[in-house]
This record gives sequence, C-alpha cells and structure tokens, in this order.
Amino acid sequence: MKRTPVLAASLLALLAATAPAAHADDSYGQGLDHCAAVAETTALSCHFDLPPGTYDVTVTLGGDTAGATAISGETRRALLAETPTGAGERIRRSFTVDVRDPEGEPTGATGSPGLDLLLDGSAPRVAALRVTPAPTATRLFLIGDSTVCDQPGDPYTGWGQRLPVHLKRGVAVANHADGGESTVTFLANPALFDRVEAAVRPGDPVLIQLAHNDKQTDAATYRANLTTLVERVRARGGEPVLVTPIVRRWFNADGTLNNGTALLVNGLGVDHPAEIRALAATLATPLIDLTALTRARVEQLGPEPSKALYLTAEKRDNTHTSVRGATEYAALVAAELKARGLLPQRAFR
Repeated sequence: MKRTPVLAASLLALLAATAPAAHADDSYGQGLDHCAAVAETTALSCHFDLPPGTYDVTVTLGGDTAGATAISGETRRALLAETPTGAGERIRRSFTVDVRDPEGEPTGATGSPGLDLLLDGSAPRVAALRVTPAPTATRLFLIGDSTVCDQPGDPYTGWGQRLPVHLKRGVAVANHADGGESTVTFLANPALFDRVEAAVRPGDPVLIQLAHNDKQTDAATYRANLTTLVERVRARGGEPVLVTPIVRRWFNADGTLNNGTALLVNGLGVDHPAEIRALAATLATPLIDLTALTRARVEQLGPEPSKALYLTAEKRDNTHTSVRGATEYAALVAAELKARGLLPQRAFR
C-alpha cells in the first residue's frame, strides 16, 4: 500500500525532532539535514556532496515507536540489512561506502555525483546520521559481468549489489562489474580493468568472475586472459580471487543442472568453471566455486521454487537473478570470504 505525502512529511518531522543537532565540522556536512522525505513512502533520501573516495557512514537507528530500517545507496547497493528496533530503543550501525564516478556500471550512466543514501525498510526510524572520510579503508574489488554488477533497474540485481550488507565499517565493496563483458573486453576497455588496476592498493582483495560472455573465447585465450588479470592484480599488491560463474537455471528432465547451458560450457566446448578451477590451482590463487554452490542451491529448490532466484517469471530470464537470488548468492560469497580468511573475521556482520 502506498503511503501518503502527509505521512512521509510527518515521519521526517518526527526524525528531525528526535535527532541531535547536525554536525558540520568538515567540508562534507553531516546529519539528517541532508535528507528529505520520498513522496508517497516512509523513506528518506539523503545526499552528501563529496568527491570520490571511501566513506564511513554511522547511523543511529530507533525512535519512540518500534521500527525496522534498511539502508541502500548509490546505484541500488544494499548497505545495511533491515534492522528492527523496539520502542524507545537506539542501535548504532556503521558501514563503509565506495563513492566513484560513474557510481554503478563503469560503462553505464554516470549517476549523480557525491553520496546518495536511501533510508528505507518497513518502518524506518533514524535518530542520527554521520558521514566521514575513510581514506585507508580496504576495498573489496569486483570484476565481473551483469550477474555481478550494480544493476541500475529493478528487477535485475547482481550479487555484488547485495554483498555490502555482510561487511562492517572498514571494508567497502568497489563493484566494477559491467554488463556484457568477457575476459577479452574487460582487458581491452580502459574504463574497465585499467581503472581497477590503478586503484588497487596492497592487501585489497579482487574477486574475478568472468565467463557468461566468453561464448566464443577459446580455452587458451580464456586461460591467458584470466592469468593476465591475476598477475596484474598481484603486481599492484592486491589479492586476486578467482570465482566460478553462477549457474543458469536450466534443468534436465531428472531435475539436475548437469548440462552445458546451466554449467557454462561455451560454444567452443570450453568448460569455464573447470578452466577456472584448474587455473586457480596452477596459479595458487584462492578459489570461490560459486558454480558448485549455486548449482547445489538451485537443484535443492527444484524447477518451480528456483524460479524465484531468477527472473524467470518476470523476464523469462534464467541467467540474471532477482533480488532474492542475488541476496542468496551474495551470502554464499560472503560465507566463502569469511571461511577462507580472505578478509579479517572482524570485517563481517
């Protein structure tokens, strides 16, 4: 049900009444004075006019009545999962955001400059908000295609878009995945890998998931391209992590995904996940076998329930994920990052 503009305005007034005075102790400005009610909703839209970089966001959730608040930002990135608060309760949460231009896909629309946040959820309650520079924060870089990227429009959602909710302050997801890209094009376009390479600092993890668009890339070229990506990340002091691609939802009659379409075997017979697994062993590179993990989940659900993970019903699309699918797959990636020690344990929620 839609909320009225009056309700939204009332909410903003309530938040303003319960919030402490806004800070303005640096050039970026702070506080809920940067927020405005979103028409016909209970959400608040906040804008901070600041240059590209990494920034810590600290928010105090809660109010006089019970609430449930989620925060997203920039191009539909999920930054804080919906968090409940009881009547009169206050909870502080922090996270770190990568602000860049363009803010979403590297070859997509520029978006708006600065940092944009959406304070939403089923019953948003926010008492205070503060944004501060975090120039030494670790950045978790993502290299990938449309199944990973910050998708600009609903219902499409990349798993990289849902990954930030698993991370605490100190680590920002820098999602440089771009729709339609292959290992060939990601290396060839200066707006893609060249930009990642220039930004990587020692210790930054770089997740690489490219396969869906290498439809006519031969095995030798595919291996060479992935090797180049790994070696150039290492040359910058970064930590490359190879990631096998998410499965396509393409069932056999027996309810399994044991076929080339689902498991990303290309038109030349190149088995992408197998190539990635072998190369990870050869290069001594950490591996997240997302193909195996997503196959297990889709087969567990079966042909009908698994449609909810993809855009089968909405777009007849069995490659790209829904919000639910991207959320589940991001959780799988986060669990692997934690289990393999690819980020400090304190980095995870």
